[in-house]
Amino acid sequence: MPVTLTSVSDLASQGFDDIIDVRAPSEFADDHLPGAISLPVLDDDERARVGTIYKQVSPFDARKLGAALVAANAARHIAGPLADRQGGWRPLVYCWRGGQRSGSFATILSQIGWRVETLQGGYKSWRRLVLAEVSEGAFPCPVVVLDGNTGSAKTEILNLLAARGVQVIDLEGLARHRGSLFGAMGDQPGQRAFESRLAVEIAALDPARPVVLEAESAKVGECIVPPRLWKAMQRAPRIALCVPRPERAAYLTRAYADIIADPARLIATLEALRPFQPGALVDAWEEMARAGAFTALADGLMEAHYDPRYEKHRRRADVPVTPLEAPSLAPDALPQIADRLAGMIATR
Repeated sequence: MPVTLTSVSDLASQGFDDIIDVRAPSEFADDHLPGAISLPVLDDDERARVGTIYKQVSPFDARKLGAALVAANAARHIAGPLADRQGGWRPLVYCWRGGQRSGSFATILSQIGWRVETLQGGYKSWRRLVLAEVSEGAFPCPVVVLDGNTGSAKTEILNLLAARGVQVIDLEGLARHRGSLFGAMGDQPGQRAFESRLAVEIAALDPARPVVLEAESAKVGECIVPPRLWKAMQRAPRIALCVPRPERAAYLTRAYADIIADPARLIATLEALRPFQPGALVDAWEEMARAGAFTALADGLMEAHYDPRYEKHRRRADVPVTPLEAPSLAPDALPQIADRLAGMIATR
């Protein structure tokens, strides 16, 4: 019998040794079940060929070609990535709708003697559960937003809170983006993949305890925060880190060392500010970058660009704000800030 999932959290409780996505690589890249490995029974070109023959020649010819391709690819997977799997191996196999691709591969694996199961409804059933988790109903627990101007070490402190047992969701980590023009951390996940990751985090929350999220806009890079969470964040009380600008400038030079080490990337990012700032000011910032005056550059960016924008957005929010003074962001000061913040959250 195919496995039926009734919630996002069901998957982790099933205890499968592996989760195998047999869809084409482009489908897997768009999104997949957590922890799944990609073993396509038809790659993107093969899938397109079969589809073309189905429409232009006949379904019979398409199925015949598809069967030959699936068998050949299955043989490669069994002799390659699955060669070390033992007799008691129990995988979950899925495709788009839980139909021919996963069924064909599962049949071959079961003939070997493995305890293979398929997912009822395939990826589409998982996607429905994800959408329900991120979009429907009230958010499952109280939300606290960690606020503070650019360079206040919010993300690092958020991670320190998690190490202290506080419930957190790191939206920037899930989106692989630090939430500014300078914030890319490699390739971002697509919207579906971002929502899948977020759904797993939400499903694991304890409803009796608050969860802390960093103040963000409605988009983190190109990933859109789903409405259910975004509404909860807009209504949530805030704790605002109050950090002197020189401390924030020094912190940014440490936190964004990857961009500082790539002058071409830094200059290109500064160029993107021209529609928002006077050309002479952007010229001056680019000269600072070329001269290696990174702390001065960070200070200038915050003074003229980021701090005014944060203040503008903050004035729109009609929610309680509790300040938390943080005179230093030195590495040994951050754990102390996290301790104070954890104490404030525990009393809510």
